[in-house]
Amino acid sequence: MSAQFPHARPRRLRRGPALRRMVAGTRLHPADLILPLFVKEGIDEPRPVASMPGVVQHTRDSVRKAAYEAAEAGVGGLILFGIPAVKDARGSAADDPDGVLQVALRDVTAEVGGSIVVMADTCLDEFTDNGHCGVLTASGDIDNDATLERYASIAVAQARAGAQVVGPSGMMDGQVGAIRAALDGAGFADVPILAYSVKYASAFYGPFRDAAECAPQFGDRSTHQQDPAGSVREALREVRLDLAEGADAVMVKPAMAYLDVIAAVRAEVDVPVAAYQVSGEYAMIEAAAANGWVDRDRMIMESLVSIKRAGADLILTYWATEVARKL
Repeated sequence: MSAQFPHARPRRLRRGPALRRMVAGTRLHPADLILPLFVKEGIDEPRPVASMPGVVQHTRDSVRKAAYEAAEAGVGGLILFGIPAVKDARGSAADDPDGVLQVALRDVTAEVGGSIVVMADTCLDEFTDNGHCGVLTASGDIDNDATLERYASIAVAQARAGAQVVGPSGMMDGQVGAIRAALDGAGFADVPILAYSVKYASAFYGPFRDAAECAPQFGDRSTHQQDPAGSVREALREVRLDLAEGADAVMVKPAMAYLDVIAAVRAEVDVPVAAYQVSGEYAMIEAAAANGWVDRDRMIMESLVSIKRAGADLILTYWATEVARKL
């Protein structure tokens, strides 16, 4: 600093809202936001998710309407999660051309595909009867390499259905490379991969498992998702591996408890960095606001600004449409 108090007075730049807005170092834009949407097979009207007030499991019709509203608000992207009527051990519905997710991708792409990026979650947990993210061995462990074959097939099915970006979220070793090879071999070399590169075995996912109906029937996901106590070095190793395998963008999930990891990833890479403001983050703010304990609108904006300030270029948030309209 070249000056000290009383000549240096930082408060000068905070004296009014217009001045604060002009010098703000962090700005949100609607195009930064990605809206997660759940679509459930076999329901006639949207079904509210009790643990996520304001979030629903959509029908074919209502997911098109939600996609249109998001596009109209200027939201940058959507990511679709499918919940099939029938599940089995291998998650057969995940790559079925007529499965719920592929049908929804075709519907939404036809509705808004030219004005918003339509993305698909590429995993098995919503489709398996055991709720796990991969193919299980006889002993109940996840077979990493057998799971890669399923992910590759799912990604191709999603691309054929119109997905403009695929998002492998299972945290299997080698998943990005397997998907990249499959997409390229099927003629989808131009479809980008948003890799869930840094995904923690987090308690913040609880409400999502209600929405996607994917809670594990036994065990947990700590053998493949990262330990919350793990070092940032481990996170950066995962990122480097995914980039070496062909990832076009990388993600940190959850966001709020891992702002330091977002910042470290942003400093490390030269590709877009996404962060997922997950269901538990959403539910905590909504619950506190419903009890009158916090200012809901300010809390939402402050939480998103903090993720942006940490270095995220893109933010997956269930408030995407609402916030985009305000921005």
